[in-house]
Formats: sequence, C-alpha cells, structure tokens
Amino acid sequence: MIFYSTNRQSPDMSFSQAVIKGLPQDKGLFFPKQIPVLPASFFEALPNLSLPEIAYEVLSPYTAPDLEVEQLKTICEEVFTFPIPLVPLQDGIAALELFHGPTCAFKDVGARFMSRCLQAFSKSGSPVTVLVATSGDTGSAVANGFLGVANIEVVILYPEGGVSDIQEMQFTTLGQNITAIAVRGTFDDCQSLVKRAFSDEELSKEMQLSSANSINVARWLPQMVYYFHAWGQWKRQNPDATDITFAVPSGNFGNLAAGLLARQMGLPIARFVAATNRNKIVPEYLESGVYTPAPSVATIANAMDVGAPNNFPRILELFGNDYDSLLQVVKGFWTEDEPVREVIREVNQEQNYLMDPHGAIGYMALKKYLPEQKTAGIFLETAHPAKFKQTIEDIIGTKLALPEQLQAFLNKPKQSISINNDFSEMASVLKEQHRVKA
Repeated sequence: MIFYSTNRQSPDMSFSQAVIKGLPQDKGLFFPKQIPVLPASFFEALPNLSLPEIAYEVLSPYTAPDLEVEQLKTICEEVFTFPIPLVPLQDGIAALELFHGPTCAFKDVGARFMSRCLQAFSKSGSPVTVLVATSGDTGSAVANGFLGVANIEVVILYPEGGVSDIQEMQFTTLGQNITAIAVRGTFDDCQSLVKRAFSDEELSKEMQLSSANSINVARWLPQMVYYFHAWGQWKRQNPDATDITFAVPSGNFGNLAAGLLARQMGLPIARFVAATNRNKIVPEYLESGVYTPAPSVATIANAMDVGAPNNFPRILELFGNDYDSLLQVVKGFWTEDEPVREVIREVNQEQNYLMDPHGAIGYMALKKYLPEQKTAGIFLETAHPAKFKQTIEDIIGTKLALPEQLQAFLNKPKQSISINNDFSEMASVLKEQHRVKA
C-alpha cells in the first residue's frame, strides 16, 4: 500500500516509511491511496472470527508488503490479547468496552500495534524518538506499549495539571526509555509543539522523529478492528437486525476516522455520531459548514478537550471534501459537564452500569438520535471509569475500586520535566535526552 499526504506537497511513502516518518513534511496526514472493499464471505464469517483473525484480514491490505504474512499475524496475536466485549444495556443500545487492556483505555490497541510495527521497521544503530502529545490516555497507552522496546525513546508532552492523577502516574512513573514533559499550557499547545518539531529541519538532522499520536497510520488503522468486532458481536446477539449507529466520543477524531474507513471497506454501519464535550468544533461544522478551530476548554471528559482536532482532515478526505456526503453519514452532538454527571448517576442507579465521562457522552448522543434514525446503537466506552476516580466518586457518592492494571502505578515516584509553552525550550530538552540516551 502507498500512502500520500492529505496536503499533497510531500512524497508518497510505503507503510513502513509512513510509520517511521509519522507526519509528512508538508504537515498533512498520511492517507492510503486505495481503500479495499472486503468480500461478502468475510462478513458472513465475521461473527465467529477471533480478534486477531479479524485484525489480520482488515489490516493486511495496508501493511503489505512491508510486513510479511507471518509478521502481521504474530503482531495481531500479540496486540489483541484482551477482550473487547459488547455489553447490552437496554433495548437497542449496547456499550463496546474498550478498557480491558493494560492501561484501561481504547488507545492500548493502536499503541501496542504501532510499537510492534516500529520495532520491526527500526534498524539497529538508527534510534527512533517517538514524540507524542497527550490529553490523558494516549500518554499512558504509548508509554506502556513502548516500554523497554530496544532502540526507541519515547517523549510524552502533556498539559501540566490537565490530566487525571491516575493518567499522569501511568506515564510518569515508568522511567527506562520513557520521558514525560509537563507543558505549562493546554493540550492544543502540546499538539502544536509536536507538529512544529516534525517540520523543524535542525531537529530532523539531529534525531529520527516519529509520532505515536493517532496521526500515525500505525496508531490510526488498527482502531478499525474493534468496529468490525463489535458488528460481529452485535449480529450474533441480534441475527435479524439490520441498521446500526455508532456513537464515538471524539477528541482528535482518529477513532471516528477509523470507523468511517471501516465503513468504506464494506462494514454495514448506517450512521455515526461524533459525540463531544464543550469543545464542539466538529458538531458546529456539521451544523454550519464552517470549520473554526478554537482554544480548548477544560471539562470532566478531558481526553476530548481538543480545540483543533488532528484527524479531521482524514474524515474530509474519506468523503472527498464533499460536505453534503459527510452529512449523510455523520451527525454531531455536544454537551456540557452537568448533564454528563446526571446521566452517569442515572444509568448507574437504573441499569447498574457505570460509564466514564467519555462513554457517557456517547450514550447521550445515541439517546438523542436513535429515535429519529430508528436504528440500534453502540457507543464506545473508551476508558475505565476508575481512570477518573475522583470525578466518578463525586458523581455516584461511593468509593470506586481500582482495577489491578491501575493499582500497579500507585505509590511510585513521578519523573517529569516541567517546561513553558516554548518550542526552543522543548527542543533543548529533546536534544539533551537524545544525547544522554544515544
């Protein structure tokens, strides 16, 4: 598969080249030149396929010939080692639980897949520095996915005071090849620093940079897999049902872009809802046709506190930049914090099911749109509620037990470098870390 830049000012690249490069020099995003449509036989077999089997079939067109058949099969078996269950909540609505991995967040899938791809592609003697911005879960998933991987250094930028305590512990207590940098600013500031680093010629000469945000194709593409898996489970539970709508909690919009790509590969999803918090840039675009990035606003659903979504150009690319075609498939939804608190409390009391703030927004989006669309709905539970322990405890009024994966990070010393929102300051830290660990 060949990948081109959405800005069309950079050279085309193979899968391995795009993974290592991370971001095209023209600041676009890598996008596949062809989108294969999977055969009917695959969808007939899908309800009975395992996650690694689904992953291999879905991803092989994009990774060949850079990953050989056995390489990709091994990677899929190593990545998809935890369950991703579809849990029915009430008539017509189910939760896809993406939090059963090692860091209790959906990003475990993409981060683990990318770490193994980068390990396969990086050559001995040519160390790669993975640079990533996080609003919470990306940092922990990437740090744990790459921990101890030879020849790869990971540098994580995050907004100081802008992630939950547990999220911060998951990437600041590891050491080894993981460096955490707390930026005095917002997530958007962190994201801008990362983008600038990739276009900086001086940094490019000194070190080989790659990104592990969802802008990287090896982070983005494997997110398709759980949409196929969810549909297979849904068909097994509802063999006579037809139309299905997915509500996707959206921050940088990589997750939604992956679902839309799965749809173009033939997955029969009727519609998607882009569900957001007060950072409502995309829902407003879907209402007005005017795309206006804005400074991000802090909310209790912090992983979605993004004012300039990185992956939105991929969504436009999928629809040929045709606004009307996009509106046929994607609806927008946004909400304030207080209704999120109310629905978490209500569903916990009435359904005995505890949602995290991001999943709750997806659930609210379905409750709004399903009656008019007359379809069943699946919302993505993107992180374990315990990752937002204090917030959830305040909402439900009881103590919340931490899962075993999160308990492992407690009482470990935090290792973090604090900097201003200043590119030269960040570049100095990057160079120093590179020299120390080279």
